[in-house]
Amino acid sequence: MDDLLISRLADRLGSLAVFPGDAGYDQRRQVWNASVDRFPAGIVAVSGQDDIRKAIMAAAACGLGVCVKGGGHNIAGSAVADGALMIDMAALKQIEIDAENRIARVGGGATGGDLDAAAQAHGLAAPGGVVSSTGVAGLTLGGGFGWLARPHGLAGDKLLSAESVLADGTFAVRAQSEHPDLFWALRGGGGNFGIVSEFTFRLHPVGPTVLFGPTFFSLKDARAVLSAYAEHAPSLPRKACVWANLMTAPPVPVLPESDHGTKVLTLMQFHAGTADEAKADLHSLYADIEPLGSAFAPRPFTEAQGFLDAAYDFGARNYWRAHNHRTLTPRLIDLLVDLAPSLPTPESELLICLLGGAVADVSDDATAFPHRRIPFMTTPGVRWHDKTDDARMIGWLKQISDQIAAHAVPGSYVNFISETEGSAARAYGRNVARLAAVKRKYDPGNLFRFNQNIAPDADSKGRRARLSR
Repeated sequence: MDDLLISRLADRLGSLAVFPGDAGYDQRRQVWNASVDRFPAGIVAVSGQDDIRKAIMAAAACGLGVCVKGGGHNIAGSAVADGALMIDMAALKQIEIDAENRIARVGGGATGGDLDAAAQAHGLAAPGGVVSSTGVAGLTLGGGFGWLARPHGLAGDKLLSAESVLADGTFAVRAQSEHPDLFWALRGGGGNFGIVSEFTFRLHPVGPTVLFGPTFFSLKDARAVLSAYAEHAPSLPRKACVWANLMTAPPVPVLPESDHGTKVLTLMQFHAGTADEAKADLHSLYADIEPLGSAFAPRPFTEAQGFLDAAYDFGARNYWRAHNHRTLTPRLIDLLVDLAPSLPTPESELLICLLGGAVADVSDDATAFPHRRIPFMTTPGVRWHDKTDDARMIGWLKQISDQIAAHAVPGSYVNFISETEGSAARAYGRNVARLAAVKRKYDPGNLFRFNQNIAPDADSKGRRARLSR
């Protein structure tokens, strides 16, 4: 890197930042996806809005873009970028719970597990993801869905306000009444518009105990179970959410040892009612087929939220795609089941997420999240550890993703897209033009560009392209 540039940054940031060669630099530039190995010009550990502002101004003065690390869990690794100034939010983990008014104020460096633990102390929760080490900020800015999406909506739907630092270094409290255009954009528009130092969420009574866990089926029964799932899952009561996964059976006690390492279909089930209600509600998904085994049981809500943490732990190499589906057709089900034996590693999967419920209650143009009417999302993912396998693993995923795409409708969840180049249209759909207008207003120089980027001139490019046809 340019020594003069590093010197200019150091003069402006002092002890706030570390640079290439400094102790801690290599550790702090690491993110969840180990296949992402990038080298920022500097890394700033911030402790509040003043530090964030100072870092933004230093980056702008040196002609650098800014990337932001919250939980660092993003599949595309957008928290770190070559030659950018990386702003590390890890110290901003403060959480305040107003139990009487059911409100949480959450620092921009907090994880889902941090928020779950604090809110559950009062019997409350906010919709989040399904892995507790995921950062609240990145999840929310992309929309954010998990087990509570069907009863309570997206993480972004529960956002009341967001204290932010903008590209020009000014502070803003994004709320519907104060900055309605920004408030609309941040709920699904990703990290394109500024750095959120604190989120304020509406909370809901949840738990403390819920019913949660996997039920496993033999691959030979997968077509029948997925057909029943396709038919009945969208009409489940909102207190129920079930995701399906074609995967390799883990070595868990509820499965016979002879099934360990075989390909299975797993229904990962969440239910916020009683055991009798859950049995009645979920039985239709089983197609009267006897499962291989089940760990579906009463658990603390915080345990359910962290149940998948080990399966998605830091340190592995990952590549995902995501596809929207209005239904799971018989041909798509056949394709997924036929692909399952070719999963290249025991950690790879063909995941089906269920949406609907409260997600679809919100009008299409109420937030930047554009996938309100999508009941199913397939997310094929490959996970491996050896760098020499990169080309083979990514090639396999791209090939099977292209086959799945033939059964999908346009669009892809921004937080599940592994690439950043050319992904805006898939991520934001019809909202791109409106998002570009917000971008031109608040970040015309595209300082925040290391993401599924909304270029400030995206709308004008689109108009020129339409006029040329």
